[in-house]
Amino acid sequence: MHRLHPQLGLIQETSLLTLYAKALDAVRPSPILGDTLAADLAGTIDYDFGKLKVKPSLVVSTALRTKKLDDVVRAFMAAHPGCVVLDLGCGLDTRVFRCAPPPGVDWYDIDFPEVVDLRAECLPGPSHLVGADLTGTDWITAVPGDRPVMIVAEGVFPFMTGDSFQSLTRALTGHFPSGELALNGYTRFAAWTMKYHPTIKALGVKAAQGFDDPHEPESWHAGLELVEEQFVTRAPETALFPQPLRALSRLMARSTALSRQGARILRYRF
Repeated sequence: MHRLHPQLGLIQETSLLTLYAKALDAVRPSPILGDTLAADLAGTIDYDFGKLKVKPSLVVSTALRTKKLDDVVRAFMAAHPGCVVLDLGCGLDTRVFRCAPPPGVDWYDIDFPEVVDLRAECLPGPSHLVGADLTGTDWITAVPGDRPVMIVAEGVFPFMTGDSFQSLTRALTGHFPSGELALNGYTRFAAWTMKYHPTIKALGVKAAQGFDDPHEPESWHAGLELVEEQFVTRAPETALFPQPLRALSRLMARSTALSRQGARILRYRF
């Protein structure tokens, strides 16, 4: 078997972290996402995944938030035939295969050029690949802006400095006539604690971006309107979490404030 030897920077290396978490979920006795393609892909990459120190809590929370975002994308495609889908910071995620866009949907996977090059080598698929730094907006002009768009941003916001994500959001909502934005939202406290998570520390990445009020993006002057805030702690799939995480999730589910400190899916329309 041909083994890949990725040469990535620290931020770009986080794509291997999420890939590995989904691969570990796929081999659990009761997987949540069940992404066997991610498991196969991780097996082709020559990388010391052990140094990431991925714990069971990260595996199941990553798998569940990804599943919920997949559901949002599928629903949008069903309601908007011929739409555009943008997967921001796609990394080596196999969302385009899991969601299986029907004919007429234009799917764009966007990430750093070196990540996109690696993706083209090990994960060829039906999507358009765009190599770009998301702190810039020049790449947007290459995407057709005459149709509704589904913008999904999983694990992107905390790693973008300053107001670069807000600026990107304004540029995207200004480019398309209508659409939705879905992301996993971190509170400020959750983003702060992420910096001290063993896995993030192992990569040397400093993540700090977050917001508490789910309505805050409505003040970004991007025409966003909050549609939904989903708490992972209240999802039925938490029954598949290992103990004691399952019990902790059920306890947190009783409180909105506590649930917000865990994974949550935020959906906005514009």
